[in-house]
Amino acid sequence: MTEEANGAAAAEQPQLRMNILAQFVRDMSFENNVALKGLQTADIQPEMQVQVSLDAKKRTQDNQYEVITKFKVVSTNKADNSTLYLLELDYGGIFHVEGVPEDQLHPFLLIECPRQLFPFVRRIVSDVTRDGGFPPFNLEIVDFVALYRNELARRQQSEAEGQMLS
Repeated sequence: MTEEANGAAAAEQPQLRMNILAQFVRDMSFENNVALKGLQTADIQPEMQVQVSLDAKKRTQDNQYEVITKFKVVSTNKADNSTLYLLELDYGGIFHVEGVPEDQLHPFLLIECPRQLFPFVRRIVSDVTRDGGFPPFNLEIVDFVALYRNELARRQQSEAEGQMLS
């Protein structure tokens, strides 16, 4: 291809644009079982478990999407497996997205948009756990690509199992 043809092909492709229009906490809950039950903190050996799920939907305005990241952080005591605290956070963003081909929009919304929200989620989790009387918990970086692929594989497997039952 000549340089002119390459330039013309590039000019025909729409430019990718993504703007974060708003961010918000949709829902948050923090249960401090140490304080509620009056547990002694000397014998506590915390073990952390983090679950992440994602959701995205089209809004009524053109090119606008709402993406929700859902985090569940459970801290348990290794000694007796009792729950120390439970933090559930649904954090959302409203995104204006243009120039993404239709077949790539779903992965874009569930990979790139959560990546943009993650630093804010991380800060909230750290602040809430610290303010709740625990050491601040810093979430590890989430691999949203792997999360997306795992969800696709899970859906395909459940569809295949559903077809075998029919």
